Amino acid sequence: MPLLVLTVGAGAIDAVSFLALDQVFTGNMTGNVLLIGFGLAGAPDIPVLNNVLALLAFMLGAVLTGRLTARATGRAKLSRSALAVLAGGTTLTFALAGFWTAVDAPGGVAALITTGLLAVVLGAQAAVARQIGIRDLSTVVITSTLVNLSADSRIAGGTGKAWPRRVGAVVALGSGALVAAILILWVSGSAALLAAGVALAIGTALAAGVRRRELAAPSGTDVGGTGPAAGRPG
Repeated sequence: MPLLVLTVGAGAIDAVSFLALDQVFTGNMTGNVLLIGFGLAGAPDIPVLNNVLALLAFMLGAVLTGRLTARATGRAKLSRSALAVLAGGTTLTFALAGFWTAVDAPGGVAALITTGLLAVVLGAQAAVARQIGIRDLSTVVITSTLVNLSADSRIAGGTGKAWPRRVGAVVALGSGALVAAILILWVSGSAALLAAGVALAIGTALAAGVRRRELAAPSGTDVGGTGPAAGRPG
């Protein structure tokens, strides 16, 4: 559940960055790479600089998180340092929403900085999700999730065992994007970013709760359905 809620937040942030920050993804790096290619080919209205910045910032967020959590130990799947990364990303998202409200709408250098910081947040979040290790829940993309959902389905001759989680990931990302898009179109970009921050806060709080239960549970107990039976690599 925590990763699904974080996926909602990621979908909302990508909607904000694409619809309100000039056609750039801060979480979906596959889309960014394609947009960079389109822009370099001369396609109109594709901001190459913004997309390159988001790509590099996303990688920076993942690198920093990897460094911070590399030596983490303990019984819980989510380390204390990884939880701190999620909390920091949530705080930064709220701060950017406040900044957006104060300046009405970031433009120029401010828009580039906002784009970069949001990409750092989602790169860090994706790295934390990777540490937890639940298959199909990277929180930022669902391409591999859709492949696994289709290839492992009963129609394809598979068991279809993990379909609820996979469908949930698709719905979560799309729902976050949908809500944020509605807020951008009818209210403001800052309202959409605030909603994304709320989703990240809820997801982080839920993750902290699962971590506490894991630490309190007897050794070997799977808490919250996130162990091998739920698709976590053994």
